[in-house]
Amino acid sequence: MLKTVLPATPRARPPLGPSPGEPNQARVLTVPNVLTALRLACLPAFVALVAEPRGAGSLAAAFLLGGLGATDGADGYIARHFGQVSKVGQVADPLVDRALVLTAAISAVAVGAAPAWLVVLALCREALVIAAAGALALLGARRLEVSWAGKAGAFGMMVAFPLFFMGHAAFRWHEAALWVGWAAAAWGLALGWYAFFSYFPQGVAALRERRQGRS
Repeated sequence: MLKTVLPATPRARPPLGPSPGEPNQARVLTVPNVLTALRLACLPAFVALVAEPRGAGSLAAAFLLGGLGATDGADGYIARHFGQVSKVGQVADPLVDRALVLTAAISAVAVGAAPAWLVVLALCREALVIAAAGALALLGARRLEVSWAGKAGAFGMMVAFPLFFMGHAAFRWHEAALWVGWAAAAWGLALGWYAFFSYFPQGVAALRERRQGRS
């Protein structure tokens, strides 16, 4: 009795690259990453404007800082809605944002645009977040996603510092800018510290997941 031998069906090979419609997170040259690099490159220009004598460059520094803060929101929107999320951007964007906040905070204290205690509260929170993220990375836990409170708090501080510089400048509406800046700073500090304490249960859960994975 003859048996019909069917040709073997070739096995499908796994794709070498990302499937159509799936973002390639290994990309480096993306619009969000270009905006992040632009923010970093503009930091020396911001410092130079702040350092001008008698606060002559405070107003220009305020507008530059506000523009850089606007690009932070723009690159996140572009990355999410146009499939340009990348691993480089996920690491570089928060680092550049913290460098921008640190530079703005130190500059504001140096020229007297903001009190030192406000800057200490903001920078202590940033230092603790960086230390906690580094500890989780050393322990092999997954990276925590930034919460809405953390994003809103960072946005509040990025609004506050340009307004502080405007309040320090020879600007017609400098008093109004200063009041709005204080409101934004209070909002940013409150949400920022709330976000910091809300990361604790997430960090504990990430460590538990890591231990369960090892076991």
